[in-house]
Amino acid sequence: QVQLVESGGGLVQAGGSLRLSCAASGRTFGSYVTGWFRRASGKEPQFVAAISRNGGRTNYADSVKGRFTVSRDNAKNTAYLQMIRLTPEDTAVYYCAADRAIHNDYVTLMLNDYDYWGQGTQVTVSS
Repeated sequence: QVQLVESGGGLVQAGGSLRLSCAASGRTFGSYVTGWFRRASGKEPQFVAAISRNGGRTNYADSVKGRFTVSRDNAKNTAYLQMIRLTPEDTAVYYCAADRAIHNDYVTLMLNDYDYWGQGTQVTVSS
């Protein structure tokens, strides 16, 4: 089992940057694929990015490709989401999630595949 805590959200102007962190408890974080999702007010949750357990494979939603970068440091039990050139459309609560990985290249975009979730961190981008 793993517990996740996000941090790094806040208010930023359009064009600005933020880096979100997802700190995991336990010593098996490296066994889990990590995903980032977001939920804007009144909308369904949306996949943002995911990274395989060893960091060798990543996947991004089309809306964030080229602007967001997902990474992880298993020694620190932490995953990151670097976000640049933010727009008001990026405003949402951002969640990290973890799913026990089948193999090193395993990455899933499916919300229902993830068993563990953080509490979320608010990102607000002003125009």
